[in-house]
Amino acid sequence: MKVTNEKIENSQAFLTIEMEPAEVEESLEGSYHRLVKKAKIPGFRQGKAPRAILERYIGRESLLEDALNNLVPQAYEKAIKEQEVEAIAHPQIEVTQTEPLVFKAIVPLKPKVKLGDYQHIQVTPERVRVTKSDVGEVIEQLRHQHAIWEPVERTVDFGDLVVFDVESSIEDKPFINQKGAQYQVLHDLSFPAPGFAEQLVGMNRDEEKEFKLQLPSDYPRSELVGKEPWFKVKVAEIKQEILPELNDEFATEINPDFKTLDLLRKGVSSELKLRAEEKARTDFEERVIDTVVGLTELEFPPILVEVEINRILSQRFQRGNQELEEYLRNIKKTEEELREELRPLATKRTTRSLVLGKIVEEEKIEASDSEIDTEIANIKKSATENKEEKVLNTPQARESIEQTLITRKTIQRLVEIAKGSKEAKTTPKRKGKKETKTTPKEEGK
Repeated sequence: MKVTNEKIENSQAFLTIEMEPAEVEESLEGSYHRLVKKAKIPGFRQGKAPRAILERYIGRESLLEDALNNLVPQAYEKAIKEQEVEAIAHPQIEVTQTEPLVFKAIVPLKPKVKLGDYQHIQVTPERVRVTKSDVGEVIEQLRHQHAIWEPVERTVDFGDLVVFDVESSIEDKPFINQKGAQYQVLHDLSFPAPGFAEQLVGMNRDEEKEFKLQLPSDYPRSELVGKEPWFKVKVAEIKQEILPELNDEFATEINPDFKTLDLLRKGVSSELKLRAEEKARTDFEERVIDTVVGLTELEFPPILVEVEINRILSQRFQRGNQELEEYLRNIKKTEEELREELRPLATKRTTRSLVLGKIVEEEKIEASDSEIDTEIANIKKSATENKEEKVLNTPQARESIEQTLITRKTIQRLVEIAKGSKEAKTTPKRKGKKETKTTPKEEGK
């Protein structure tokens, strides 16, 4: 066997492996002895047919394929040991010729992560502000949610709720047909087609109207794009929205704890502030991580991105390929097209995960057994079924929770540094009981 290490690029080793004819012949002989025991060849007892007869019966290609399936993996393992190459995942292998046997292997190697001066990053948090206008918008939404609809004897206007019968077709095929449909007439509403709401404005109760509208280029059903459905509508009832008055009674209706309108405004303001602070926190963490990534020199094999794409797909389609196939049919895309769409997200996640993992090593961040126990106890409190509690007791769940805690601590450490807190400047690196075994996954990223 002759091995050539052509190059190392993008954390991948490119090997060319050429086998000696004797090695191939030995593997072919081994395949013959394996396959002849299973073959039922007329005129020969099972397992007793000569190799030449077996080759004619099953084809030399089948014999060679079986031989290569055994020879190539063994030769690859010997090659990476000989070249002292440490693979982190399965290689890409391509047989380029069979006489002599030559195959190429692209071997994924350990990523290279060189951190920049992350200990001196500075990122300014965004100020959280909740204005009277913000509070007013929420209260106005609450008024609409608690509004009542009263029938009126006038023509349809924007904002009304219309009850009507609708018949429609596209090229003599049924489109939307419904009796007693309820429809709020709003400006620029694109359902069921742009301009439909505008056609209803000015109609009277019991009035009928026929019209055509063109479906837009972004219509969900691509086969109908650009077509003109015919509509016939008959208005049965027109209702107008009656908003509740802004007073203490309204505030109590929203929440019995709010005895006055002023208390409702304060409650809404407090809730908005909590949400804004949470969003500001996550946005700040994103910016901090991006800053650290920007300082890092990074090289990793493409297979890691493929693994992350697989992880994203498995999270979205937990029930298997059937669900994925149905989704692909609905969006009219191939799996390869979907994977390409996910590639930027997967690349970002992979990059961040590697950088955070390196910081874990530098800072020697770990999660203690007691911290893991506390986290499991907190999760169990919110568990809805006994099944969930049983899953939490498995070693795999414990390891996953450990990684989540380590990631959380790592991000918090970077946040402290970015804010320039005294703790970040004075806290020495923690010495752990053990080295971190795996790269942490980002929490909620």
